[in-house]
Amino acid sequence: MAVYTQVSAEALSAFLERFDVGELVSAKGIAEGVENSNYLVDTSKSRFILTLYEKRVDQGDLPYFMALLDHCADRGLPVPPAVPDRDGTLIHTLEGRPACLIQFLSGVSVSHPTPAQARAAAEAMGRMHKAVADFPQDRPNSMGVDTWRPLFERCGTSLNDIAPGLYEELGRALDRVTALWPREGFDTCAIHADLFPDNVLMLGNRVTGLIDFYFACTDLRLYDLAVMHTAWAFDATGERFDPYVSEALLEGYETSYKLTEKERAILPLLATGACIRFTLSRAWDWLNTPADALVTRKDPMAFWRRSHVYASVLSAIA
Repeated sequence: MAVYTQVSAEALSAFLERFDVGELVSAKGIAEGVENSNYLVDTSKSRFILTLYEKRVDQGDLPYFMALLDHCADRGLPVPPAVPDRDGTLIHTLEGRPACLIQFLSGVSVSHPTPAQARAAAEAMGRMHKAVADFPQDRPNSMGVDTWRPLFERCGTSLNDIAPGLYEELGRALDRVTALWPREGFDTCAIHADLFPDNVLMLGNRVTGLIDFYFACTDLRLYDLAVMHTAWAFDATGERFDPYVSEALLEGYETSYKLTEKERAILPLLATGACIRFTLSRAWDWLNTPADALVTRKDPMAFWRRSHVYASVLSAIA
């Protein structure tokens, strides 16, 4: 269950009166996701998503996210921009939380992507990177490489409660990756930074939506592809690597950006970094979320297993 903030029908009806979207017909909480509270809202005119931003999303970052979505939408990308009210306001307050009414996009996320679906999603990422080449705003990566060491230290030796020896092994990998992390020589742009399969809507093999831009930031363009590769080319446990999905991802992305030898050579390092990032954020949540909480904790080891594959097997993608 991902609805942390409850909204009554009366409060939602009053909220919708600010917009030219018709009257409330129905609303139900959406269980997917762990960051915000989301409702599927049907009105007499259309369908929308109501998002209430919880503590992990900084309200001060919302104007950046909204501007990025508008920029992408203006260039024909399938992204869900926020709906302005009659005064042109995008960001509101509802039940004490920042809130936006967002355009609904059709499609479903896939839990077991095929190579064709992976190729289409990577093509969409490439088009997004082309579209944001002239996006003027910057936002530091709130989960970027410089945040991993502090998060690792906050988790501390409690990491060994998740898996014996995890603290020591993860620490060694963190030393290696941060020492080699590229600080120059590669393109930067606005990136999604979290383009997992559940953040891509599809109908068959066609992408109908790129959603949940709430980790979007300015960072290495190839790091976005590396994050996507770690999320799409494995099963949910991180134990099974799919070489056909891997190849399809790279082929799809290359319809927009032909990868150079230098870029291919750095991808395993960037992917290992992505594995460290998601292992650490999941580990922090695992260690600090009560077992009886409504939020389902995600297994940190699923991404740590992926990192081993990149270190030993996936040199083939470089």
